[in-house]
Amino acid sequence: MFFDEATITIRSGDGGDGAVHFRREKYIPRGGPDGGDGGRGGDVILVVDPNLNTLQTFNRKREFDAEKGKRGGGRDMHGRSAPRLTIPVPPGTVVRDAASGELLGDLTENGQQLVVARGGRGGRGNARFANSRQQAPRIAEKGAPGEERKLKLELKLIADLGIVGVPNAGKSTFLASVTSARPKIAPYPFTTLQPNLGVADLGDKTLVLADIPGLIEGAHLGIGLGFDFLRHIQRTRVLIHLLDGTGSDPLADFSQINSELALFDENLASKPQIVALNKIDLPDVQARWPALQAELKRRGYEAMTISALAHTNTRELLFRAAQVLAEAPPPKPAEAIPVYRPPDTGPDFTITREADGAWRVSGAKIERAAKMTYWEYDEAVQRFQRILEVIGIRQALAGAGIQEGDTVLIGEYVLEWSD
Repeated sequence: MFFDEATITIRSGDGGDGAVHFRREKYIPRGGPDGGDGGRGGDVILVVDPNLNTLQTFNRKREFDAEKGKRGGGRDMHGRSAPRLTIPVPPGTVVRDAASGELLGDLTENGQQLVVARGGRGGRGNARFANSRQQAPRIAEKGAPGEERKLKLELKLIADLGIVGVPNAGKSTFLASVTSARPKIAPYPFTTLQPNLGVADLGDKTLVLADIPGLIEGAHLGIGLGFDFLRHIQRTRVLIHLLDGTGSDPLADFSQINSELALFDENLASKPQIVALNKIDLPDVQARWPALQAELKRRGYEAMTISALAHTNTRELLFRAAQVLAEAPPPKPAEAIPVYRPPDTGPDFTITREADGAWRVSGAKIERAAKMTYWEYDEAVQRFQRILEVIGIRQALAGAGIQEGDTVLIGEYVLEWSD
């Protein structure tokens, strides 16, 4: 089975906790704070691996977790940062956020990288909080939590030439005749149920060809797995349009395929096409060729004849394709620059009332600050209260009518309100 779609869950590493520690040496009774910072959590990075051509590996493993940063120690020793987690993907992988559908990156070049989740920063140790007024702080930060997100991966094959046509036009036979690819071939429609790639050697150059499964009417609407197949044509620069010489109406097939391409993506209609009538080794096909050639020429297409089975004119078709490819416009830039975009956190916070009367404070910043607080240290709790003041949460709760002793929920933490 050809895997060209996958949804995975990735989690970057949490930052390591900062340390609360004081220097303890003989004859130095007040050595001062020397708690080190925690290490940074590991990033999650997608990397293009040219040896891959499907997303099959994600059928077996769908969750990926980067390592956490190490905890800081005494004597100003900082925790080790976690290594980056690299996930190999094939060339042509389009990366989207599964929840929003936002395009995060279009990975086409070998070795190209895309950071999809940043590791949490390490918490600061108590040595970082020392100042002239507070020379022995019993305060530090826990490491910032990492990010978790679902990604939708879509594979669009990268090929110089795309072979299109109706089912049973001979696309797979042609691919097998000019490359070392061995697609499934049989004398009935819909033999090919997945795209196939092959490389043709022309001596001074090579061409990558993609055999796209036969398209039927309504493919642009998803009929007959149309979406799954049509998107692979978007990467190709030149199309080889094979006509079935034994079909009931090759010209109608030709028009139908072009309509499906244009309806799916208007850019496909402008791609250079080389039209070839297949199965010319058959007498009936030879007899109808002059009329077909004249009509195609009237429509502005210079057609050729081949026999993929008998290898007639197949090399000539490849050389013609190479010539058209050399004259074709360069590929357009990727749909989006593959750089990391942090998620939109929206407003700083929201306040809601729970059914039991508790006050729920929600917001990425305040929930993150709560996770990074050492609740067992009074000074850390006081610092968190100052954060509530700065963000405006304390004033907002007071304005909403909170009373002494009410319960306040922030993330997973349950707090009691006090004036």
